[in-house]
Amino acid sequence: MQPLQSNGYNVYFENALTQLGAYLAEYKYSRIFILTDRETTEHCLPVLLEAIPSLTDYDHIEVDPGEENKNIDFCIGIWRMLLDFGADRHSLLINLGGGVVTDMGGFAASTFKRGIDFVQVPTTLLSQVDASVGGKTGIDLFGVKNIIGTFTQPKAVFIHARFLQTLPDRQVVSGFAEMLKHGLIYDLAYFDQLKTIEHAQIGEAAIYRSVQIKSEVVTADPEEKSLRKILNFGHTIGHAIESFSLAHDSRPLLHGEAIAIGMVAEAYLSHLVCGLPLSNVEEIDRTFSRFFPDYTLNELNYPQILEYMINDKKNTSGKIGFALLDQIGHCLYDLYADEALIRQALNYYRNSRRQLSEES
Repeated sequence: MQPLQSNGYNVYFENALTQLGAYLAEYKYSRIFILTDRETTEHCLPVLLEAIPSLTDYDHIEVDPGEENKNIDFCIGIWRMLLDFGADRHSLLINLGGGVVTDMGGFAASTFKRGIDFVQVPTTLLSQVDASVGGKTGIDLFGVKNIIGTFTQPKAVFIHARFLQTLPDRQVVSGFAEMLKHGLIYDLAYFDQLKTIEHAQIGEAAIYRSVQIKSEVVTADPEEKSLRKILNFGHTIGHAIESFSLAHDSRPLLHGEAIAIGMVAEAYLSHLVCGLPLSNVEEIDRTFSRFFPDYTLNELNYPQILEYMINDKKNTSGKIGFALLDQIGHCLYDLYADEALIRQALNYYRNSRRQLSEES
């Protein structure tokens, strides 16, 4: 597989870690830092170091895993370690991990001394097909997802398929949600291909296609002024439900699980706002119900979920913004919906899951 060009940098697939070693040899940074969480320290850092035996002179920074730790306090910890280890503006930060590490590491690097270089080495399916590509960095604030961040491109991205073998099944399914989204918003044939497979059968070709789709979109619109907004399909409602779950559930939803709920609800909202045929809504619903566990939505919690949506960064003049489908494979953006329509969309998901439970 040839590297993909994405907004001025390469995304490497075949022999990705060997390519990272060649990159390090070429650029000769003054200092190298590797950011991991506890899981990637154990499972992924040894793989990287084995693949690049010349990488011996580096400093290691570790954070706690989980979305709840993608916040300013942990970011301050990263900045403090960079200071303590003597990082200068010719240093490199290697972000080795899932979306939390790549989002927060990118943000820390993009702001430290007004910006040092960083590369992404995504280790989860979600981060490989979504979080590592596109130049968005960010952290959460007061439970609001990615509300603080920058648009800063990495110097390169290195996608190594072997890392996926370290993941629990739930993490793989979570990443699969974003792949399905890429088909829904951009490529009907790709969606039709994905909906028929088992997630365990996901191969490098599908990962490559997802990264290709996202790369085409973000290269056309790096700072989300137009086309890139289609990548937010499912995310207005999905992020709100993810934030609610993080605050209230003993076993919070993973990002992809929440976005899957958001895509079902926003598919119905697409029917109400854009005329997406109800048969398409039902097809999308059946597809996500096949891969993702049901989640119980309680109408009593709608006000809090709506409050998270009101604080979403995609909003304009107090109006809640959406990217919605007019057909499978094509997405519109800069659309808005009022509370009554959003409640109907949430009710569609809630009633659909109740009906599916009764049928089973």
